[in-house]
Amino acid sequence: MRETKALRAKRGQAVFERLSREYPEAHCALDYTTPLDLLVATMLSAQCTDAMVNKITPTLFARCKTARDYLDIPREELEKIIFRSGFYRNKAKNIQGMAAALLERHAGEVPRTMEELVALPGVARKTANVVLGNAFGIVEGVCVDTHVGRLSRRLGLSPKEDPEKVEQDLMDLFPREQWFLLTYYLIEHGRAVCDAKKPECAACVVADLCPKRGVPRPKVVDD
Repeated sequence: MRETKALRAKRGQAVFERLSREYPEAHCALDYTTPLDLLVATMLSAQCTDAMVNKITPTLFARCKTARDYLDIPREELEKIIFRSGFYRNKAKNIQGMAAALLERHAGEVPRTMEELVALPGVARKTANVVLGNAFGIVEGVCVDTHVGRLSRRLGLSPKEDPEKVEQDLMDLFPREQWFLLTYYLIEHGRAVCDAKKPECAACVVADLCPKRGVPRPKVVDD
């Protein structure tokens, strides 16, 4: 029997409430001081763990404190500093393109609107949501990273693969005041329990609410 949107939203609320109790300290794991720090760190986090980004950024932030610093640093030096984040050449290009755009359009400051942020090189809605929510307390949507996307599909909250379509489904299901924390509850649960390859369903606080869509089946070993 197909689940109605109303029933899915009700189940989503139960998931939210349980995860809120399980991860009361859930928050953005990236280390930063300024909005520019957070913007750069989030750009580096693409296809890279937050833990690795936090190992890279102390050196980077000591070297580059302003948009002008990011634009003026030699590309080779920037690439060397961020090498361990992966895709370092493309990330260095985007960071310097972003810095140039900040200087040209925003007097070197990080803008506070979704429209202006996503117009920057290398910045999509995921990154913009992180910066707006954490640096400015502005919630425009749900940040859909790999954890949020995976759990949304497994929990039957969205069947979509495209992050922006997943985000829209979540925004339709949950009230606006829950969007910010929903991101971090799902991320924490994805890291702690709902692993991509080996989810610990027996230890999951929302197991009875989860249709387990896309959960890898255990291999059957013949005697």
